[in-house]
Amino acid sequence: QVQLVESGGGLVQAGASLRLSCVVPGRIPGSHVMGWFRQAPGKEREFVAAVTWSGSSSNYADSAKGRFTISRDNAENTVYLQMNSLKPEDTAVYYCTAAGGTYLYTFHWEYPYWGQGTQVTVSS
Repeated sequence: QVQLVESGGGLVQAGASLRLSCVVPGRIPGSHVMGWFRQAPGKEREFVAAVTWSGSSSNYADSAKGRFTISRDNAENTVYLQMNSLKPEDTAVYYCTAAGGTYLYTFHWEYPYWGQGTQVTVSS
């Protein structure tokens, strides 16, 4: 089982930026989509963004559009989530995830590979 490893979370003030990173230490067979989800206390895990293997296509939740950017460096087996103009409602544990294929899945059960999560806290 491939275990993804996230980093880059922290405590910031509203309006600040953070960049999350996720390294894939193993090898996921074939082309695969990588994404980010988040889960706030007492809430369901929700989709944030996803990107295809080539990086040519991406998808964002409405809450992330215009503020977050997902990108990947396949040479480094790393995917990034650049988060700008952070808001208190962005506070959550952010999870990196991956799935085989090229479809930009938005439901967490469609992703078989997960990281342990990194905490992002945005103060007002």
